[in-house]
Amino acid sequence: MTVKKLPAQLHLDTLAVRTAVDKSQYGENAEALYLTSSFVQPNAETAARRFAGEEDGYTYSRFGNPTVTSMELRLAALEGSEACIGTSSGMAAITLLCMGLLKAGDHVICSQSVFGSTMRLLAGEFGKFGVQSTFVSQTDVAQWRAAVQPNTRLLFAETPTNPLTDVCDIAALADVAHNAGAVLAVDNCFCSPALQQPIRYGADVVIHSGTKYLDGQGRVIAGALCTTQQLVDEKFMPVMRSAGFTLSAFNAWVVLKGMETLSIRMKAQSDNTLALATWLQDQPQVTRVYYPGLPSHPQHALAMRQQSGLGGAVLSFDVKAADPVQARKHAFHVIDSTLVCSITANLGDTKTTITHPASTSHGRITEAQRQAAGIGQGLIRVAVGLENIDDLKADLARGLVGLNTLL
Repeated sequence: MTVKKLPAQLHLDTLAVRTAVDKSQYGENAEALYLTSSFVQPNAETAARRFAGEEDGYTYSRFGNPTVTSMELRLAALEGSEACIGTSSGMAAITLLCMGLLKAGDHVICSQSVFGSTMRLLAGEFGKFGVQSTFVSQTDVAQWRAAVQPNTRLLFAETPTNPLTDVCDIAALADVAHNAGAVLAVDNCFCSPALQQPIRYGADVVIHSGTKYLDGQGRVIAGALCTTQQLVDEKFMPVMRSAGFTLSAFNAWVVLKGMETLSIRMKAQSDNTLALATWLQDQPQVTRVYYPGLPSHPQHALAMRQQSGLGGAVLSFDVKAADPVQARKHAFHVIDSTLVCSITANLGDTKTTITHPASTSHGRITEAQRQAAGIGQGLIRVAVGLENIDDLKADLARGLVGLNTLL
């Protein structure tokens, strides 16, 4: 069949539903799902060339698959990157990033406010192999600059952070990284390319957990790195072929379809979150709300510039308490009193989720690391979905009002 090529300069919403590999001979409108482990070659000579990388063509799904390629093309188009490589999870993407770029003796600068598993991976697992890590304030560019060493190879940021929604100045960190001859990698899970495209501000690699907003409905585990074609070909694909962080075709297909509704979901969920954050600020049992969409947020103006004028769909808040023991008790009471929200540490779902970061997503890091990141026992994180906002307010009010008997 005749293949029509998409015109240049399409808007993001169009790219989100149209970017993919060419249709097969059957002319399917929805992208095909290629559930196969291997691909038959026309002859031995072609097989040899393809396995050697001398000729394009699929050979084995650990190395590449048309469905995965469609997901990679679509995400790269949304992020504005040259290329993308899919992985089995978001943490696999970060592992691939580090294995591709770092060696023993190299140094990483990382925000002290990132996801707990990222901190453990860098300081713990890669530390065992001689990679040094320094953790600095997410928002203080001077600390990042002061931490640079002659062997610094990677700066790693997550914006907004999980769970306190700290926002970093991507362009400023890009300058620090590039002046040091290092790479800036930005985890864009909380915003997704619907709100924020870090490459526009100078980031070299954008990291995704496709498990979150790219899928958007809590169905699969997936990850990706968006970057230059050169980094994919020379640094990441060789590791992928050997280490096997491969994204399954089925999970890639689910994420591919999820991206079709990404923009409208992010807008609706961001609107819901702003309304809930504004309401929470007025509750007497709440001492502080963390949400970039609120004017009270320390980096509100920066967030509005970087995030298309929206705050995203995740907020956190502290409940009132006299000490850490009481704070944990109160946080658990609020969480356990919900009937609509799902008690789970996942986020990015159309269903609102609620969790206690100090004992779940950041439960494996040390208390000192939690305190440095500002994660107390009274902190609750809510990833806001698409339910009616009045129902969500009522769900949280049930537990908050109940605190009056515990205070």
